[in-house]
Amino acid sequence: MDKKLLSLLVCPVSKAPLEYDEDKQELVCKASGLAYPVRDGIPVMLESEARQLTAEEKLEK
Repeated sequence: MDKKLLSLLVCPVSKAPLEYDEDKQELVCKASGLAYPVRDGIPVMLESEARQLTAEEKLEK
């Protein structure tokens, strides 16, 4: 994930900054509790495509 692109992207739900999880290939927003998939290097920033973070994931970092 390009760091410059990541610095421009925000969560479409909460407008909070995103963190990139390289292992899971997701952009994570702790504020909204959603993780957006990155497919073939392209972030899919649709709420309907995002998965809910688990309680444990929300507490990490």
